[in-house]
This record gives sequence, C-alpha cells and structure tokens, in this order.
Amino acid sequence: MPELFQLIEAVILEPDVNTKCESVTQLQLAWSRGKLNRDVDCEILPFDDPGRPQEPVLVDPRQLKRRSISSVEGRNCLLHAFAHIEFNAINIALDAAYRFRDMPDQFVSDWLLIASEEVRHFGLLESELRRRGSRYGAYPAHRGLWDMVCKTRHNLLHRMALVPRVMEARGLDVTPAIIEKFKQVQDQPVVGILEEIYRDEIGHVRIGNYWYRWLCEQQGVDADATFRDLIEEYMDGRLRGPFNRPARLQAGFEANELDSLERDLARKMHKFAQSR
Repeated sequence: MPELFQLIEAVILEPDVNTKCESVTQLQLAWSRGKLNRDVDCEILPFDDPGRPQEPVLVDPRQLKRRSISSVEGRNCLLHAFAHIEFNAINIALDAAYRFRDMPDQFVSDWLLIASEEVRHFGLLESELRRRGSRYGAYPAHRGLWDMVCKTRHNLLHRMALVPRVMEARGLDVTPAIIEKFKQVQDQPVVGILEEIYRDEIGHVRIGNYWYRWLCEQQGVDADATFRDLIEEYMDGRLRGPFNRPARLQAGFEANELDSLERDLARKMHKFAQSR
C-alpha cells in the first residue's frame, strides 16, 4: 500500500493550489478507507516554508493595509485574508498528522479530516473571490500562523496549546462581529461562507482541545497551569480577548478555565490602564 507520511509530505511541499487541495481530498479518503500504510520510521522534514504559489507576496503584518468592508476593494481584501488563513490551515493540519508519529491513528484521522475541511473553506473563498473579479494571490499576506507552527514543531503539547487553543480559538472570538459587518452591507454570499466556516472551526478547536488535554493527562501535567506557562513562554503572557464564551465552551474549553483566563485579562487591562 502507499505510505501515509510520504504522501502527506508531497502534499505539504506541493506549490500548486489546485493540486494541493485535490490531493488532500484524495489523501483523507484513502486513509479513511484503510488504503494507506503507516511507516513511522521514515524521515521527518522540518518544512520551514511549505509549498505555496509565488503569490501572494508575504510581508510583515505591519505592512498590510487596514481592511474595510465599506468598499468592494476592501471586502475583496478581507476575503483574501480569510482565504490565506484557510490555505495556511491546510498545511497546518497536514503538518500535525505528519510530524507527531507516536500518536494513535485517531489523531491522524482527526487532522486529515480538518485538512479536508480547510480545503473546502479555501475553495468557497477562492470561488467567491473569482466571482468578484479577484483571486487568491491578488493581495499581500503574512506567515504569522506558520511561524507558530515552526516554533512548536518540537513538542506536540505545545502545538496543541498554541495553535488550536490560541490562534484558531481567536477566530471564534472575532468572526461573529465580522459576519455582522457583512450583514450590515447586505453581502449575503460572504455571510453564508463565514457562517459555515465558523461552525466547522468550532469542531476544529474542539479536536485541538481534546488532544491537548489527552497529552496533559498522558504526561501527568496540569492542563490549565501548563497552558498559562506556555502563553508566558511563547507570547509573553499576551492572550487576547474578549472571548466568545459560548463558542469556546462548545469547542471544549471548560467554564472554570475561561473564568480564570478572563480574570487574568481583566487584571492586565486594569494594570495597563493604571500605567497610562
């Protein structure tokens, strides 16, 4: 049978967007049907820069223009930013399945499923961009999400803490407000796409939460305290809020953890206000 990790490697390195997306769909289907062999001893590559097209041009996040939905160009730019997030999310999910090979088969299944759903999200956004006379690659973008993937490739617990539970969970916090803005300009096609992505992303964060707590239990560490320590180590303690509490609860965060994190945010905001 074909070898799972060699196939994932080829897909991550694939620069052509359409080929990458089609390959993810076929890969996830083959794995789910038991048609792939899993050889944990084959080489693991670092992927400092996964396969991607020449465009979009990647720049420092501070160089990106502010995106407003008050104009057609602004809405296209914002749609492009969402598409770039989803394209990155494809590689991120594939990297989790590829890199951490001592995990159960269910871990592979979960992250290949997420990769296939990210492909669908990207396809929806790319199609809408083209319908509006634009395309993926038409605007600059940044590689912030992938930078965190690189920083955590040595430790799966760190990856699960900081990518699904921080970066992807932040999407749950901000997406409802963005959807409301598109509703205000009566852009129903984008509203429908973002609502579908939002529902799926709750499930993706839930998977990340499950494996984070599974790893904490396996390693005998306190999940809440470890999460705080990692926020300090990687992000200087800067966890952004406010939280979308209902969505985070659906996504597997526990109420007492959210209570504690919200108190931390409130204390930091109060301290910041006093220092000004």
